[in-house]
Amino acid sequence: MSRSATICSSSGASASGRTVTERGCVVSVAGPLIVARLPGAVMGSQAVVGSDRVVGEVIRLTGELATLQMYESTELLRSGDAVESSGELLSLELGPGLLGQVFDGIQRPLELLRQQTGDRVRRGASPPALNRDKTWPFVPQLKPGTQVHGGEVLGTIQETALLEHRVLIPPHVRGEIIEVVPAGSYAVETVVARVRSDGREHELRMYHRWPVRVARPAAERYTPDVPLITGQRVLDMLFPLAKGGAAAVPGPFGAGKTILQHQLARWCDGQVIIFVGCGERGNEMVDLLEQFARLTDPHTGRPLTERSVLIANTSNMPVTAREASIYTGITIAEYFRDQGYHVALMADSTSRWAEALREVGSRLEELPAEEGYPAYLGSRLAAFYERSGRVRTWAGGEGSVTVIGSVSPPGGDFSEPVTRHTRSIVGAFWALSKPLADARHYPAIDWDQSFSGYADRVTAWWQQRFHDHWSTERGAMLQLLSKSAQELPTLSPWSVLQRSALGLLREAEELKQIAAIIGPAALSDRQQWTFHAANLVKEGFLQQNALDAIDTFCTPEKQLLLGTIFMSVYRAGRQLIEHGVPCQALLRVPSLVRLKRARTEIPNDRLDLLEKLRADLDTELASVARTEGVEAARTGQRRISQQ
Repeated sequence: MSRSATICSSSGASASGRTVTERGCVVSVAGPLIVARLPGAVMGSQAVVGSDRVVGEVIRLTGELATLQMYESTELLRSGDAVESSGELLSLELGPGLLGQVFDGIQRPLELLRQQTGDRVRRGASPPALNRDKTWPFVPQLKPGTQVHGGEVLGTIQETALLEHRVLIPPHVRGEIIEVVPAGSYAVETVVARVRSDGREHELRMYHRWPVRVARPAAERYTPDVPLITGQRVLDMLFPLAKGGAAAVPGPFGAGKTILQHQLARWCDGQVIIFVGCGERGNEMVDLLEQFARLTDPHTGRPLTERSVLIANTSNMPVTAREASIYTGITIAEYFRDQGYHVALMADSTSRWAEALREVGSRLEELPAEEGYPAYLGSRLAAFYERSGRVRTWAGGEGSVTVIGSVSPPGGDFSEPVTRHTRSIVGAFWALSKPLADARHYPAIDWDQSFSGYADRVTAWWQQRFHDHWSTERGAMLQLLSKSAQELPTLSPWSVLQRSALGLLREAEELKQIAAIIGPAALSDRQQWTFHAANLVKEGFLQQNALDAIDTFCTPEKQLLLGTIFMSVYRAGRQLIEHGVPCQALLRVPSLVRLKRARTEIPNDRLDLLEKLRADLDTELASVARTEGVEAARTGQRRISQQ
């Protein structure tokens, strides 16, 4: 028997002294895929190949042959090289020390790798994800004799100034606590508790491992009905996203996907931020890392990194690692969700992840579907987005994972498979428009193609907080953009505002097309006012400057008041035009310029200035009515403050 055949049939302990389930040998190498003779291998288990111990995962089993997708370069690997499989599924270390870290797609800490191997990561380098030397101030929350189950809080650690880390009992453990260490500083490898279950003892450390492709269990799932406040007016008012929901941000190159993701990471009211850079250019990831290092949390003034975890998997890294990076991010997000936190995960971009699936599928000689993507593309996308959700944790608290994935359709074609499948899965679809971006209108959200399925669900939250005004003004905006105005009186006030605003924008878009044919002068005064009012809403409300200290974030209170003023001005103008006031007279109202600039000049905490602006507009419109010979009493004009 040859030496390689002997290796292929052996099992037991490896040369390094670690116990392994199976040992085998490489049969063939094809790019990122390796076929190995590995009898007894487990589907999805982690394996290492060659003397460099290159990391891979079993993705197909055919008799004694196992197909592995490798997460590092396969250069210099050849037939006959040794393969070891521990039988353990590809898993992550979950415990204190995650926050502030930058990991690659398989949870290797990049800063530690740089210290050990320099700027170029040595193949096979596999340092522990969590620092084994650092000690953490552990405070136990349970006592001996307590009956416990997986997901309960064993103890707490003040990991950063912003976040208390709650050490969880692993989901599969259930029984009676027989020993707990006293409060003190311990390393993550220290056994801090012992649990007896069915005559066996389980040693619990401050961390545990969990397979990346297995969703973590929750006690109960709730309907997402609390909005994720992003501070971006076009999103919060027109296309809201609920905590525990899923959203997609598709758009062509240069439409502002990355900047929008950065804005959401900084300003959304998620307690933990997970950012996954999947297959993006290296310079973009470097820019993001530098920005995160400089950014401060707007709510506390502390560094944003103290509540963030970054997964960096750039385009020059192995393509198969892109797939793992998405699952790494969502698994870490679920871990913090189980601690009772609201987590926001940004994935940029899921298109690169789908391209990795396409390459692996072609290497496996699977039957391709549309544009070469595998037939299971839709189910894989659904499995990822469906791991979002708002839940009741096993400890009795509430947590959520909100997923926001960007999509990069080639040429901005929203009919391509990734965008089309994503659109059918997510609850909010924020389509970015290249024409809007070219016109320097940011965020370049296209109100014609975008939608939100969470609007009706979050209405109750806005009504409870703002006494129905949000629904009223949101529906008013939508009404101006829609053709179902007769149905609006039956809607809640917040829905009326949103629908009225969208209705205005869509009606103005139709008028723009008509004016391009017959000329603006041929439009009636009412049509001209609609057209100009829509431009006011676009420039003074929907547009937002990420680089402006005041405009970069807008509180819900300012959003609602500002939107109310815009829609009230529009309605008052329509009433005056119906009674003979020309459109040009309305456009000469001095405070309209102040209204357009209010988003950048009036801070979030000075709503009194917005109220004064509303009163000035009311006075000036009444003056226009008198000047044009229209008495308010005769026309039935209502004051803006009463609308």
